[in-house]
Amino acid sequence: MRQSRTGLLLAVLISAIAVSGQQAVSGGSSPTDILYAQPGQLVRVDGFRLNLYCIGSGSPTVVFDSGWGDWAPAWSKVQPEIAEWTRACSYDRAGTGFSEPGPMPRTSVHIAEELRTALHKAGIAGPYILVGSAFGGDNVRTFADLYMDEVAGLVLDDADPDDLEPKAMREAAHRGHAGIPSDLRNCRNAIAEHKPLPVTSDPGKPPKTCAQQFFFRGLPEAAWSPELNAKVLEIAQTKVAMYDAYSSEMEQTAADETCLQQHRRSFGSRPIRVLTSGNHGVGHLESKPPDTPKHLKYEHETTLAQARWLGLSSNAKQIFARNSSEYIQFDEPETLIKAIREVYDQTKRP
Repeated sequence: MRQSRTGLLLAVLISAIAVSGQQAVSGGSSPTDILYAQPGQLVRVDGFRLNLYCIGSGSPTVVFDSGWGDWAPAWSKVQPEIAEWTRACSYDRAGTGFSEPGPMPRTSVHIAEELRTALHKAGIAGPYILVGSAFGGDNVRTFADLYMDEVAGLVLDDADPDDLEPKAMREAAHRGHAGIPSDLRNCRNAIAEHKPLPVTSDPGKPPKTCAQQFFFRGLPEAAWSPELNAKVLEIAQTKVAMYDAYSSEMEQTAADETCLQQHRRSFGSRPIRVLTSGNHGVGHLESKPPDTPKHLKYEHETTLAQARWLGLSSNAKQIFARNSSEYIQFDEPETLIKAIREVYDQTKRP
């Protein structure tokens, strides 16, 4: 029954998009928001099922991969807009959201292979325009390295450029991330043992459980309806496999970066657009750290590292979203949509 209800929801969504962008609003929720509150198409991949949301029609298909700690709802503000002029697909990586757990360890190579298999089994052939946010940038770049013939273009949405940063900066990031898997597992064990979730609090802010803190840029998310926020929080409070998946992804980042360094491939003339916020690692502009020399140096080095992706293609451009946190898809969605459209239009040229 779940599959049939989901199919009906997709049909309603596509119809809503087709009617001049008209939205049906019910209790503050739009159909595009409700979409991510239940499974989409569950596609079997090597013994488990991966959750895909594909809407719209046309080619090349735009495929979104979210940042670490995020899943498909990260694209709720942009995916429906893209679906007005081509097919757009977001998904939950193995173990996250509505996807079932996949094999360990959770490397970018495994992630890219699983995504390609799911797309093919769902009947969604390339070429693909790949869009990656933060850690998702590692995954879509790995996908391109493995399957360049199926890639039409690339959009990096304030993606993580750790493999191109100075060595000392990269090592400092790894040291900073070292304790995160342990914290995740503490939360995971509490869920598995049906115990109260650990709570932390920042000065001047209400206390939050680990389920509210680890995912996206904190829950609830102001860009979402209460219904979607409730479902995302429910998943974060109950899904043990998601904590295992994200722990493994974090533990594998150093190896993923080394793999990207060793397998750097040219995109030829395929279009690449690099979106830079200048606020990398900042979830909300209102909580941006002070402009200390240390923070300014970090942002400057990140911007330079992201600019090094321009050397991958003869058709590459860096675009700055200065009024955004690292979540450009939430704070400046029109900037991301425009960049994707630009890549899409470039792929249509002779």
